[in-house]
Amino acid sequence: MPSKTKILLIYTGGTIGMMKDFETGALKAFNFSKLLQRIPELKLLDCSIETVSFEHPIDSSNINPEMWDQIATMVEANYEIYDGFVILHGSDTMSYSASALSFMLENLAKPVIFTGSQLPIGDLRTDAKENLITAIQIASLQAKNKPVIQEVGLYFEYKLYRGNRTTKINAEHFNAFTSPNYPALAESGVHLKVENHLFLQQKTGKKFIVHKNLDNNVFVLKLFPGFNEGAMHAIINIPNLKGMVIETYGAGNAPTDSWFIVALQMAINKGLHIVNVTQCSGGSVNMGQYETSTELKKLGIISGKDITTEAAITKLMYMLAQNVAPSSFKTIFETSLRGELS
Repeated sequence: MPSKTKILLIYTGGTIGMMKDFETGALKAFNFSKLLQRIPELKLLDCSIETVSFEHPIDSSNINPEMWDQIATMVEANYEIYDGFVILHGSDTMSYSASALSFMLENLAKPVIFTGSQLPIGDLRTDAKENLITAIQIASLQAKNKPVIQEVGLYFEYKLYRGNRTTKINAEHFNAFTSPNYPALAESGVHLKVENHLFLQQKTGKKFIVHKNLDNNVFVLKLFPGFNEGAMHAIINIPNLKGMVIETYGAGNAPTDSWFIVALQMAINKGLHIVNVTQCSGGSVNMGQYETSTELKKLGIISGKDITTEAAITKLMYMLAQNVAPSSFKTIFETSLRGELS
């Protein structure tokens, strides 16, 4: 008889880990060592669950690359012991964290599933129980004694997405996330429907590598009508700036004002890596399709294609930390490393 799948639950903070104090009504952190007592349904899952928490759980608005290192280190330290990992995280920055971890965990052959909730675990109408139970169930899926999922995912409100394809779209509804340019990997209903053909296909036998110390000398610039020359020069002259994601209009279009093009050229000459992503919630950058993006293409601006802003900025941090040669930076960025772009 095969042994039970072992899942490690990593609690970083967030609404899912909160419970209401019945005396004061205030929200307080939940003791995850008492998890099975609070959610006895977990005992029905065909897996063993152990928990570990950040020493000081955080609101996800305070997440930073050092904390991504902390999560990656927890996965690395327990990688050989457990069959899958579920990371409980605040929803506000979950897409950033899932994207970052996807790049940091190279040759991942086990599931790392992010989840959280819109309401605390102790709330009567909470979405926390379903999200947590199904995320654990998904992380424990096995076929021929191997994990079915071998990538970083994000599970929320009945759907499992590729983590680096997600973005948060709603602060009030239970369906808080979407994956605008890639289908859901699995959907939970009466049955758990798993779309195996959509999963990342890992090359077997490759050594699991954890990359830490991302380089956060980066910036996201969202264009808007009226964006001015002074602001542009202030941004490209930020000390130690190495990379920038520009959220452009439509299929990658931007103003054709000479000062804007000259400023971009100056930035590139200084060695700045500039990535073009669309402000649209779905679709792809296609520089050269319109006259307003032809100049960007001529400058050698990196095409983000259909990548999300969250994945673009974390991929930039990851690649800058890898000291990728300037001559190959554009080619590598425009190549899918972890399924983050089409």
